Order: sequence, then structure tokens, then C-alpha cells
Amino acid sequence: MPLKDIALTFVPQLGTRGAAYLINYFGSAEAVYAASKDELTQGAMLRDDAVRNILNGCGMREAERELAYCRKNGVVPIASTSPLYPRLLRETDDFPAVLYACGNVEVLNTRMVSFVGTRKMSSYGQLMCERLVSELKEAVPDVTIVSGLAFGVDGACHRAAIACGATTVAVLANPLPTILPSAHERMAAEFISRGGAIVSELSSQTKQNGRYFIPRNRLIAGMSAGTVVVESPESGGSLSTAAFADGYGRTVMAVPGRVTDSNSRGCNLLIRNRKAQIVLSGRDIANELMWDLELEAVEEPTREPLPLTDDESRLLALFD
Repeated sequence: MPLKDIALTFVPQLGTRGAAYLINYFGSAEAVYAASKDELTQGAMLRDDAVRNILNGCGMREAERELAYCRKNGVVPIASTSPLYPRLLRETDDFPAVLYACGNVEVLNTRMVSFVGTRKMSSYGQLMCERLVSELKEAVPDVTIVSGLAFGVDGACHRAAIACGATTVAVLANPLPTILPSAHERMAAEFISRGGAIVSELSSQTKQNGRYFIPRNRLIAGMSAGTVVVESPESGGSLSTAAFADGYGRTVMAVPGRVTDSNSRGCNLLIRNRKAQIVLSGRDIANELMWDLELEAVEEPTREPLPLTDDESRLLALFD
């Protein structure tokens, strides 16, 4: 169990980026706690208070408590150095030292596309969620749909994944195994039973104050090869997810809408400002991620060579 990885998340003033920096610098949380004062100060360039905390084993007691909580509640802690940790998320510069998961943790390293959008979804948004997810599943059978389990577009995409048999993962802004919003508990249980998962970076000792939604959005973007904004007004959380995806060098896509519809203004602006590629179908998403080319290469049948004619056989015999 990743005791020291969890402990690192409890070191005061270190923060997510600080923990990520130290793990990258030393190679593991174990190496961080085994480092000398000189290695921490002169090598890693840490402040004195952070060095003192690490040398004193700060966070270990909290980590032991967290591991006990995880065992009791069926939560799997995944260290960033574990092969189960999402590879794409590990490539970002602000990855969490630990992810907490429930369900099938192996799904976290499959082909992932995130779908995000407004909570105040229109009938058009509902239609496009269903169409895009089902068409993408048809084009890329092993795709995993990632979203945030919120009302509106998030929930519609999770439901669409269940309906077409796609695996889906929800990234939450609260400690597990609690499902928020509670109205989506049954849906989450269903897609977990079908091989999906729920994940969070928040420990059980996190104080809920409503400020974890934007940080959660970076995980949605970071885990995915691309992010699709289905429907969004000019401002909103889904645009922050698109911005994170763009910052990570991932493909950002958006569904266009009527210029008079406020729910489509955010998507239209992303497309107009060349911050997102326009997508009209699930096949478009596969094309943008170049997954269609990979699948065609895998599915290309082996062709048997045509038999030689008599003249070709006699000519070939001259070279023997």
C-alpha cells in the first residue's frame, strides 16, 4: 500500500505541484522521505519548513488512518508510481501523488475521451451526448468515456455510455466512496458493475468547501487523450476543462450550435478562436485522435500473394 505517497499529500504547504515535483525529482515518495537535509534543501531546493516536516515524518499518522479508511470502505489508493496509475495523467506537471478509486482500476489505462458541458443541458445537448458517445463506441469499441457525474451533460454522457455498452469513468470532487450528487448513486453503481470506475484525488480527511471542482476538471482533462465540449455557455466549468486539456497538449473538440443559443456560445467561441476542433459525429472524434488509422492498421487483413503466371515463373527461375 502506498503509505508514504499518501503521507506526502498531508505535508503542509507542499501542495499538489510540490508533491509532483518531489516525486519526479527523487523518483518515489519513499526516496523523498529517505532523503537527507542537504538533498532536500540544496538538491530539491525546498523551503526550511517543508524540509523540517519531511524529515520529521510529517503525514505518516494521517496516511495510516487513510489506509485504514480505504480498507474499510473498499477504496483503492493508487500511487503515481504504480502501473495502475493513469499514464496520461502522470505526464502532466500537476498530477496528484495519489488517486483513490472504486471499481475496475485497470480501466484507467484504456483509450479515454472526456465529455463535458453545462449542467443546464438542452434537448439538443442531450441528443448530441447520445449520438456522439454511441457513434464513438461503434468506431472505437474499446473506448472509455470520462466525465464528472454532474447533472446535465456529464450525466447524459455516462448514461449514453451505459446504453451503448461503453465503459465509463467518473471523476469526483469529493472523497470516495460517497457519490455526489446522490441522485446519481444508482447510475454510478451500474457502470461500476459493468467494468467502470469512480476516482478522486481527495482523501477522506478533506474538508468539503466547494472549491475542488476546478481542480477536479484538470484530472478529467489529464486522464484523457481528448476532451469534447458538447454544450456550454460563454463561461462555465467545462471551459476550464478545455483549457486544462489545451495546456496539457491534448486534443480539444467542440460541438457547434446555433449562434443565437446561449448554451452553444462557449462551444462556438472555442471553434471560432481555434481553441477546439469542430466535431459533428463520433467518427469525427476518432479521426481527430487518429484512432481510426490505428484501428484500420490492426484490422487490415493479411493478403495471400497472387499465383505467378507461367511467364513470371520462368523469369523468376533465371535468378536462381
